[in-house]
Amino acid sequence: MNFNFDALEKYVANHLKLFISMAAGILVFVGIIAVSVFFIAVRGAEQTMVPDIREKDLTTALLELQVKELYPRIQLRYSQSSHDKGLILEQSPLPGTIVKAGRRIRLVVSQGVMINTVENYLGRNIEDVRLELQTLFVSGGGTAGSSSPLISLKEPFMYEFSAEEAGTILQQKPEPGTTISGPTVLELVISKGPELKVIQVPSFLGLSIDEALAEIGQRGVDFTFTLRPPRGMEQSETVVAQEPMANTHVPVNTRVVLTLAAPDETAGEGGVFGIFRYPMPKNPYPLMIRLDANLPSGETRRLLTVEYSGGELTVPYRLPPGTALILSMLNREVHRETVAIPTDELSF
Repeated sequence: MNFNFDALEKYVANHLKLFISMAAGILVFVGIIAVSVFFIAVRGAEQTMVPDIREKDLTTALLELQVKELYPRIQLRYSQSSHDKGLILEQSPLPGTIVKAGRRIRLVVSQGVMINTVENYLGRNIEDVRLELQTLFVSGGGTAGSSSPLISLKEPFMYEFSAEEAGTILQQKPEPGTTISGPTVLELVISKGPELKVIQVPSFLGLSIDEALAEIGQRGVDFTFTLRPPRGMEQSETVVAQEPMANTHVPVNTRVVLTLAAPDETAGEGGVFGIFRYPMPKNPYPLMIRLDANLPSGETRRLLTVEYSGGELTVPYRLPPGTALILSMLNREVHRETVAIPTDELSF
């Protein structure tokens, strides 16, 4: 058998060229991939410094970020001035921070003031307006978390007698519809109610503590409780005298002095007798107050609800020791104390 070495040599030579060509192509392809990965990695590792774009308009800020290959994430917020509208109030990360290219920068952009004009508060109750204005706080520009009131009240208020209910707003400055360009101070004139209004003093004689406090709450009279020892057949812890006398007509807010017969501690009545005392500020017209008792058992008992014009508040009680007495004015707690077992005898 003859073997054709020439044909074999030719076959090997042809396939060797093909193998070398394929190997060279693979090497070139791998090289291209390696170079591409290298440049992608280098580009991803590029770092840049965050510019300071606070207090600049949004268009300028976006252009500066674009130059640094940074991208915005925009949030809108009301501010304290209409002149801030469209400006950058805050940014995160802060200026000077080194970040990778392609990073998103949080921008807080001003929408201007929440309202543009002063509302009409005439004829409304001052306490309702006060609560409403407490919601009109706006963020200040440039400092995270800063805030200032959009509209604040100038106090003390001016008061005058009028036919309107006490606490009604009679005049305001700036006037309704005035344009707001920043934080504004509102000056008000408040009604004290009718100047010559009179009431008929109810009768408290013979009433127990709870009955007297309930009558005070219904009639809305100013009051003061005092103590003296019982006389004759007088029952302890009941009203035994009052001044002015029952059924007399007196100007509104006249203080009625109610005298209680002192408790008979030998009778063995449960709980502790005492008089809650607290100096309330004088008001030009009565404000709603209440006194609650949180008993050790967890029960809450309302002792008094009344419109009170101020001065020392005196409220008698008989309650278990450990009871928490909570005084509130306009639904806001102003004082709290705990009923304790007395160590001294009552003084009159």
